[in-house]
Amino acid sequence: METIIVPVMTRSLHRPTPLAAAIALTMTGALAACSSGQTTPAASSSAGAAAASTTASATCPTAPVDVVVSVDQWGDIVSELGGACANVKTILASSSVDPHDYEPSPADAASFAGAKMVVVNGADYDAWASKLAASSAASAPVVSASEVTKTADGGNPHLWYSPMAVTAVADAVTAELSKLDPQAAGYFGDRRAALTATLKPYDDLISKIKAGASGKTYAATEGIFDYQAEALGLVDKTPEGYQRASANESDPSPADIAAFTSVLAGKQVDVLIYNTQTEGSIPEQIRAAAEQAGVPIVDVTETVPPGQTSFEAWQDGQLTALAKALGVSV
Repeated sequence: METIIVPVMTRSLHRPTPLAAAIALTMTGALAACSSGQTTPAASSSAGAAAASTTASATCPTAPVDVVVSVDQWGDIVSELGGACANVKTILASSSVDPHDYEPSPADAASFAGAKMVVVNGADYDAWASKLAASSAASAPVVSASEVTKTADGGNPHLWYSPMAVTAVADAVTAELSKLDPQAAGYFGDRRAALTATLKPYDDLISKIKAGASGKTYAATEGIFDYQAEALGLVDKTPEGYQRASANESDPSPADIAAFTSVLAGKQVDVLIYNTQTEGSIPEQIRAAAEQAGVPIVDVTETVPPGQTSFEAWQDGQLTALAKALGVSV
């Protein structure tokens, strides 16, 4: 048995929910609802800094644009794109708040009121941010990851795991910044090119894994990684009942759990994708079943964890671990 582990957050982003009485008869705890914690957006990785060396030290030709970002998954990318020409404030930059339930403070409203541009995730992940943008920053353009990727509200909101979404959001942010400050358009174009260079290892890893493992199977304790798995050509074998319960933030039934553990016991998947930011006995039981069966486990997180230096470093670490688990040389 081989367990592949990458650096992860030590605090759960999820609040446990009580299981129904029938489930409680056989186990304790619950599968928590999907949520996000927040960490302060990190500085660019050393590789990214090297790729962006021509612009990183450049002086902004105009006054910086004030930008508000709802969650830290996008905050690091926006900061890299804005460079010296943007003052980027990420609202949820700690690990103590669920973005679904977040109640903005007066200080948050003030930040939105002063923003010249707002970046949100959308897809019902941070609805409070879209509402604040409409009420407190009505004249500011809003870049929504769900809108630029045409992902309807209510769908899988974990868009930062979609390579297409990362590209689309980066392009949209650069375009809006250039419109807001035409004198700095060249600077923003350089920053966008630098981000492309910074993300090259990420793109290369995706290409290599897809070439070497397309068609291989996985199961997941939550669907946060599904967009990435789809881009890699992996096939989701998570039992449907368990998937539905996870997507609906409800408790899986005993039959759903039994189906999942059976899939693992029979080694019907090539890898288990395990969200370490979920607490409770059910995900722990799923992990134990994978360990007992010798199914490789890859740990993933919903947000950029402490100790990582950037979005790309976070993603590269997880992709490298996945490649190893799938037997792909990178």
